[in-house]
Amino acid sequence: MTESAVAAEPSRAVGTPRSPGTVIVLALITFGIYGLVWYPRNFAELKAYRGKGVGGLGGLLLLFVMVSPFLLPSYVGELYKEDGREAPVSGMTGLWNFVPLVGLIIYISKVQGALSRFWESKSG
Repeated sequence: MTESAVAAEPSRAVGTPRSPGTVIVLALITFGIYGLVWYPRNFAELKAYRGKGVGGLGGLLLLFVMVSPFLLPSYVGELYKEDGREAPVSGMTGLWNFVPLVGLIIYISKVQGALSRFWESKSG
């Protein structure tokens, strides 16, 4: 790669991989309050990397009208597609939130798992 090609490539802030198991445990022991931290962090990291979409505050506010559970997996799916890979999750993944407890576990496993795998693929 030439020097000019490297300079033209945008510098993207890679997000923090999180263990889906840890996120699930924190969500359960805080009775879901951890979601008020988890959603904004993920939305902020996605916006920092992609340069578009809602940020942390927007993700938090949209959580109160049940948009974030659909928007976050949609953004993660778009992240994969923009990288030329098959999307492991989509906005439809948000439907798992309507299945009590088990749905939350499946939702976090799918969304956080996909997001963590993407960040790990970009950090090393």
